[in-house]
Amino acid sequence: MALMDFIKKQFIDVIQWTEEGDGTLAWRFPMAGMEIQNGGQLVVRESQMAVFVNEGKIADVFGPGTYKLTTQTLPVLTYLKNWDKLFESPFKSDVYYFSTRQQIDQKWGTPQPITIRDKDFGAVRIRAFGNYAFRVTDPKLFHTEISGTREEYTVSELEGQLRGLVLQNISNAIASSGIPFLDLATNLMEFAKALRTQLDPEMAKLGLKLESMTVQSVSLPEELQKILDQKIGMGMVGNDMGKFMQYQTAQAIPKFAEGGGGGGSGIAGDAMGLGAGVALGQVLAQNLAQGLQGGGAAAAAQAAPAAAVGVKAEDVMATLEKLGDLKSKGILTQEEFDSKKAELLKKLI
Repeated sequence: MALMDFIKKQFIDVIQWTEEGDGTLAWRFPMAGMEIQNGGQLVVRESQMAVFVNEGKIADVFGPGTYKLTTQTLPVLTYLKNWDKLFESPFKSDVYYFSTRQQIDQKWGTPQPITIRDKDFGAVRIRAFGNYAFRVTDPKLFHTEISGTREEYTVSELEGQLRGLVLQNISNAIASSGIPFLDLATNLMEFAKALRTQLDPEMAKLGLKLESMTVQSVSLPEELQKILDQKIGMGMVGNDMGKFMQYQTAQAIPKFAEGGGGGGSGIAGDAMGLGAGVALGQVLAQNLAQGLQGGGAAAAAQAAPAAAVGVKAEDVMATLEKLGDLKSKGILTQEEFDSKKAELLKKLI
């Protein structure tokens, strides 16, 4: 019976793996009912590596190339070497192939806001997302730590663990990057570099290499986003407080114009408040200039309000109220309103 079983055995001349699709990281060559023929060939293509496992232990690792399999090059005993044991070989070998291609466009993100501790703002909740690419570089380690003896191991089975690694290291990446919290959204490349630095040793423990890491977006809490918007606005006017107040005024005027249909009282009240804000901004700018320039510049700064006394902020805002009312009634177009608005705002400078 043993002789018949031996005769029925199929001998493998060539061991190879042709990938049929994307996403497979490890694949076991089907050895059921077959034995490796002495002198057979092992073909390992570019972007692949092969691992021989004999009696449960990794015997050898092969890079790209074609190898002739003999008892001298492999710790494998076939049936042909064991006639005295009724053809029963005490050694069993398996061949595992590993894809070393880059696994690109792997996405990561925070399903829920995560809490980050910032030195300026304390505990802050943010969202972030991006993508990354990786490859298998140490098949022996990957086999022992991740894929094991399974017939096939895919990217989809690993992505949850890798995504968890990314999320676990976001806090450390922000801390090590030295990027101010409010500047995270405008320094995505630096943030991604810091995140990759944190992840490289973690990936290496799994036999993987992180080839690229990108951060596509960081969402700040609404209250911090408002602070960031103000910071950007200050930058647009060169950190000049007076001009910044005028910038805020210009941003608010369209809202007053939109409220024209609801009656003039609301616009008048808002306009008066806005006028007061403009006046306050001018005073702050003048005081700032006095503090920076000293006594000689102080006299010049005090002369500036006198030049602007001829045009009162209240008068300008009253005129804008009327223009907004005319626009809401269709008498003025948006373009005409914007033109008049620009002329009036120049008088406040």
